[in-house]
Amino acid sequence: MKNTGFILRNGLLIILLTCLSACGHRTRKGHEGQEDKVYDLTQMKDSGEIVVLTLYSSTSYFLYRGQEMGFQYELAQQFARSLGLKLRMKVAKDEPQLVDWLLQGEGDIIAYNLPVTKAWKERVRYCGEDVVTRQVLVQKQFPRDRRGRAMKPLKDVTQLIGNEVHARTGRCLERLENLDEEIGGGIGMVAHGSDSVSVEDLIEQVAQGKIRYTLADEDVAKLNKTYYPQLNVDLKVSMEQRASWAVRKECAELAEAADAWHAKNMTSPAYTASMKKYFEVSKTSPHSPILSVADGKISVYDDLFKKYAREIGWDWRLLASLAYTESNFDTTAVSWAGAKGLMQLMPSTAHAMGVPEGKESNAEESVKAATKYLKMTEKTFQRVSDEERIYFVLASYNAGMGHVIDAMNLAEKYGKQRYVWKGNVEQYILLKSNEEYFTDPVCKNGYFRGIETFNFVRDITERFERYKEKIKE
Repeated sequence: MKNTGFILRNGLLIILLTCLSACGHRTRKGHEGQEDKVYDLTQMKDSGEIVVLTLYSSTSYFLYRGQEMGFQYELAQQFARSLGLKLRMKVAKDEPQLVDWLLQGEGDIIAYNLPVTKAWKERVRYCGEDVVTRQVLVQKQFPRDRRGRAMKPLKDVTQLIGNEVHARTGRCLERLENLDEEIGGGIGMVAHGSDSVSVEDLIEQVAQGKIRYTLADEDVAKLNKTYYPQLNVDLKVSMEQRASWAVRKECAELAEAADAWHAKNMTSPAYTASMKKYFEVSKTSPHSPILSVADGKISVYDDLFKKYAREIGWDWRLLASLAYTESNFDTTAVSWAGAKGLMQLMPSTAHAMGVPEGKESNAEESVKAATKYLKMTEKTFQRVSDEERIYFVLASYNAGMGHVIDAMNLAEKYGKQRYVWKGNVEQYILLKSNEEYFTDPVCKNGYFRGIETFNFVRDITERFERYKEKIKE
């Protein structure tokens, strides 16, 4: 009898484990707890939620100052809203994982420009906007030769013969190698390892005149042109590649809804605003000099800086340098990302720090909230020395604490000092735009355009030193 009981218990255990194994991936259930063979739009409306799969990148999805952002994210948000569904984002590591997760039921729709290939057409159903992508040559709009003489930007790929073109290993370098073969050779190709240089790093070097040419996907090139208006990204160097969103093949309702929504949404104010935000609106703003060195004034808001800097133990000239970088002392300034006022706080952050609704552009409210946020941020970095802490606080003000903590984790992992900014953590905030690093397990906040934060910290601290030389405390 004991053996019989043992066999019975183990038999039941085997059956249970078999059932659990069969349901290993996420399944969707109806109101009665029964599994649905097809989980389509009807079932999503029953659940009230749509799970959207995407990848981290400058054009699809990223976190900025604690806010979810990205062109594909905003489109997904608009689509979910049109269906009356709550949006939940889930980020995969790469394109193959996007497709695998979709088929495994980990998400409902891929909101990302997934390339249309024969292999994937057999596995998924493409839907939504049929996007045409290409690779382009990134060069200066008004280039100059080594003698400083004005040149015209290249307008034909054959003009690359005899020129040096920098490319990141991977798709860009492969395209450059194929292009070299197509035109009969003669392109000077300079390859950059994918583990140390990102496409955006190379684009910045073109903008600064350090290198003359590089290749990039057209959407990435256009986005970067909003940071560097001196760039020309008109020369296409590859064949057209179609791309689109995707759902499981059996999800006809969701696919039809996405097709209809995209067709209608293409001319909507929301879609137009998102396009302009990421691919047209300049991300830079002009800056003016000190108000009056003779009178010892940096701005008309110096009294506010002095008042609130004392509350957090800062030199008021450092707070003024921060405000200068953020808004050029313009209380009506609104950034491309939606940050407002003198200290350029995101609305949600401003409200969390006590700024009343509608008062985001009030100078005193902005400075008071900013200093409150700075004080709170300083507490996060108590283990950092007093001398180093300012760098971490400023970086967090610009990027959000999550990205700075990611950079600290990366620095520690790769043998650098976790609590030292210059030459250590700052190097890894730069590398957070590089896929090999932002997909590292120690990173929890994904892609980030680290060059902005790198320059932000340096600009503010260097200007602070100049202020100290010219303006009395």
